[in-house]
Amino acid sequence: MNLNEFVQYTKKADEIIIKAFADTGFSVPEANILFGHILSAQHIWAKRILNEKPNYAVWEQLKPKIFIEVYQTNMQLLDHIIDTKTFTEEVSYGNSAGETFHNTVEEILLHVCNHGTYHRGQLAKMLKQAGYEVPYTDYIILKRQNIF
Repeated sequence: MNLNEFVQYTKKADEIIIKAFADTGFSVPEANILFGHILSAQHIWAKRILNEKPNYAVWEQLKPKIFIEVYQTNMQLLDHIIDTKTFTEEVSYGNSAGETFHNTVEEILLHVCNHGTYHRGQLAKMLKQAGYEVPYTDYIILKRQNIF
């Protein structure tokens, strides 16, 4: 698997989660907060790579009605990064505590994808505990079904 494929997987897995939440009427507040975190973190990391100021804070409580809009913007940003940046390019950025760090575009994109996968597992558990059907977002399942 290459990083471009992992980004494509992340896109599809996020779409599946958004649909699962919409099917519940966004009725699991804790899950909405966590998915908002995934979206805001994707946005922040993409903006860091592009050396732009982000529009959201890392734990900003996004309203479910803007999940699709934020998701689409994030995916456009990630596509733009893949099309215009080299994976070995080093990015300097600061965190919310004012500390400065340096990582490559590849390292950051891998983190963005892995971060989403980690939290989607938590989201699946939340949906199951709330009595909803758990969507399949595992990489291998989506790959077998040629979904991305």
